[in-house]
Order: sequence, then C-alpha cells, then structure tokens
Amino acid sequence: MDFSLSVEEREIRDWVRTFVQKELVPLEPEVLRREREHKPGLTGDELTELQRKAKESGFWGVQTPEEYGGMGLSAVMTALLEVELGRTFVPFSFGGSADNILFHANDEQKERYLLPTIEGTRKSCFAITEPGAGSDAKAIRTTAHKDGSEWVINGEKTFITGGNEADFAMVFAVTDPEKGADGGVTCFLVDRDMGWRSEYIDTMGEWGPASLIFDNVRVPESHILGELGQGFALAMQWIGRGRYILPARALGSCERLLSMAIEHANTRETFGAPIAERQAIQWMIADSGVEIEALRWLVLHAAWQVDQGMDSRHAQSIAKLYGGQKANEIVDRVMQIHGGMGYTRELPIERWYRELRLLRIYEGTDEIQRRTIARNLLKGHVKVSGALG
Repeated sequence: MDFSLSVEEREIRDWVRTFVQKELVPLEPEVLRREREHKPGLTGDELTELQRKAKESGFWGVQTPEEYGGMGLSAVMTALLEVELGRTFVPFSFGGSADNILFHANDEQKERYLLPTIEGTRKSCFAITEPGAGSDAKAIRTTAHKDGSEWVINGEKTFITGGNEADFAMVFAVTDPEKGADGGVTCFLVDRDMGWRSEYIDTMGEWGPASLIFDNVRVPESHILGELGQGFALAMQWIGRGRYILPARALGSCERLLSMAIEHANTRETFGAPIAERQAIQWMIADSGVEIEALRWLVLHAAWQVDQGMDSRHAQSIAKLYGGQKANEIVDRVMQIHGGMGYTRELPIERWYRELRLLRIYEGTDEIQRRTIARNLLKGHVKVSGALG
C-alpha cells in the first residue's frame, strides 16, 4: 500500500489550503457579524468574485467532466479539497458545478439547464424530501397528473438546500401510484416562473433551507428529466453521489478546532501552569487527535473505492456515521477546553457547534446509516474482514 500523495495531488491540496488562508479566513469576522444580524455570510457578488479568483488559477468545476470545462478531479482529490474548505466556516464552494443527475438531460435540456448551471447563470435545487418523507424517500406524496401535453404538480417539499435561491428545481413526483417508487416516480425540471414558491426555514445553524410549494404547477412533457417513471433511480444516484464529501469537510473543521484547542491549552494558565499540563486536557486532545486520524482514513478509503469503480455505499455510510458522531464530540471538547470563552460568540466555536450538529441529520441520519451498515453485515453483502478487493 502507498498512502502518499502524488506531486500533483499535493500541489492541488496546497493551493486550496493557501486560498483558504489568504482569501477566506480573513473574512471570518465579517461573516460572523453578518450571520448574527441574520444576513447572508457572503453576498452573491462576493461569492462570485471569490469563485472568479479561483477560476483564474484553474479551479472551476472540481468534479465537472473536462468536456464541460471542469477539472474532472478524482473522488480522493475532491475529498482532500473538501477537507481544506472545511477549515473555515466561510460559506464558499468552487463554481462550475452541477448536480450529477443533470448530466442525464437531453440535448435541449442541457442547453437550458445543465450548461447555464455550470456557467453559474442559473441555480438549481434537488427537491425530494417532504414533511412526511425524509429518510424514507419512497414515501413521497407530491403528485403529477397528465393533462393534455402537460403535467400538473401538487405537493410540498421541505428542507431543500438552495431552494430559496434556485430558479429551477429537480422535483420528484408520483406519476403512477399503482407502480410505487420503482416505476411510478418521475423527475421534472421545473422553473420557478412556472408557479412554485419557496418559504425560508429558520434553523439553529446558518443553513437556511426552504419549503417548496407546488399548487397546480403546470410543466410541459419536455421537462421530464430522464425517463417517465424512473425518477427514484435518479434520486438514489443523486443521494449516493458522494456521502464521503460531508465527513471530509467536517474533518477539516475538526482539524482547525483541535488546532485552536492546542493553542489555547498551551497559553491559558491556571494555578500557575498552562492547562496543557493537566491530564484531563491532555486526554481530550489525545482522543480528538486519534479520532481525526481515524476519520481521515475512513473518508479517503470511501473515496478511493469510488475511484476504483467499486460499490462504495457501505464505506461511505461508515465514514458519514463516524464523522458526524466524532465531529460533534470534538467540537464539544474544544468548547470545554476553552471554558466560558468557548461558549461566547466572541469565538466561532459555538457557530461550529451548531453547524456540525446537522451532519448527524441531513443526507441520511445516524440511524439510517446504522440501519444500512447493519443490514449489509447481517445479509452478507459485506464481510467483517473489510477486504479491499
């Protein structure tokens, strides 16, 4: 086994690390100030300018295929980039990307939706979750019935990331109740100006998802993405596109948080000595360090499986479950090490505390990951030996 990075991989990682330190970290005080006033951390113009700077250095469309002007990076390299971006809470992402299922669009749809999304002139959202259908995606109730050459959509979606900003949505609706999820659900490309509306959902973190309301929204037949009745397969492809990315970004946050804890432990004195000399503090530092290293290899192994063309779902479930659990434990320890100051809004620890809590809920709760892992083991889909081949 060779765990070393290639020269190219190190260069790409180091460029992103430098970009985060020079361009994003200095923005943190202003981002915190704005968020506490319930304003976006970055304005649209600021995000566009940051993405432009990155694009000038070739960082555009990290996972977008080269034929569409992207970098087409591997899953491992993408994970390494997400770790670096996770070192800051500034809400930045590289431009030039589009949801993986949009590449299933036909030529006309690619011109209208895919290419403008990659270029950044259009914004999309993925709309499957409903008030009564979260982890159980097959329980969706939004319907679409045929009326002449159009489909009429009725229903509500909730906790939709980017739903407040999107100008079109990939909406999953039941088109044939008799067939159920496998064969009875279809994905539609629905422009906002076709009549749907969004409502902001206030959360304990800075993530502001949306509810989408569809009230007799009429959609032309030509706006079906993929094939009629095959929407659930598309949805599973979107959901499984890379769960390793979530714990990868959390890994970067944990590295930054542990660095803060180490610095504070070495400078904060009690009873005439730095608290770093107290065994209670040392054990919290040690446990966090071990867990960070374990998470790193779980993430990279899951990403490596993706690059090898292997079924990585089990490894990704393990990485996401462990990442969500340990990220929350680590940020809690870091707050404890900082004492009262860690609990204040003068430091960003409380902000990370709220943000990382979401990792145990969205895109598959801890309980769903455990269910998946247990099922795979009990049914023999994977072996306890964890063979790499």
